[in-house]
Amino acid sequence: MKHIFQEGKDASKPTLLLLHGTGGDETDLLPVAGMIDDTASILGVRGNVMENGMPRFFRRIAEGIFDEQDLVFRTKELYDFLDEAARNYGFDRDHVIAVGYSNGANIAGSLLYHYAAALKGAILFHPMVPRRGIELPDLSGTPVFIGAGTNDPICKPEETKELAESLERAGAVVEIHWESFGHRLTQSEVEKAALWYTQMKETMIEKVHNRKRS
Repeated sequence: MKHIFQEGKDASKPTLLLLHGTGGDETDLLPVAGMIDDTASILGVRGNVMENGMPRFFRRIAEGIFDEQDLVFRTKELYDFLDEAARNYGFDRDHVIAVGYSNGANIAGSLLYHYAAALKGAILFHPMVPRRGIELPDLSGTPVFIGAGTNDPICKPEETKELAESLERAGAVVEIHWESFGHRLTQSEVEKAALWYTQMKETMIEKVHNRKRS
């Protein structure tokens, strides 16, 4: 998969997996990653599917209707690529946090829906429910931030809530941040995600320290 890797200044930080929206590429979310953690390693990936000349991570039948067979195939493709990239670049495969927008958020959500240890956590901007009628893996303690729009015409509020509830039933710890700018990714939304990320890291460090003391 076409990608860009930038080694971070702090090897203890998670690698941020950047997953663009329709028509984007592996560099689209670099400014977002810089706002979230400018010392973490970055792996930006470009989707392998083309729709009217625009890169995507999986095919769709129509807007909001996914090609589920292709979604499953492309999810495994990305999962396998992460294994390969970790070997090639030497980052911790078990310490990857996805940052995805729209179509990129959907493929990140699909990783969570299909693989228990695919991601350490996820920041999903304007995601949809990847699949319905399947049993999710054990996601106990997996932190997930969802940025959503109260008036998003593509990812409607009821779908956001359905996604959050399905992840929570699988054990994930989900936080939703609502805005009213439709499907657009805003600076304030990214700032909220950055705050969540900082608090999430502090909680994880505290849990590690508590285990060591016990």
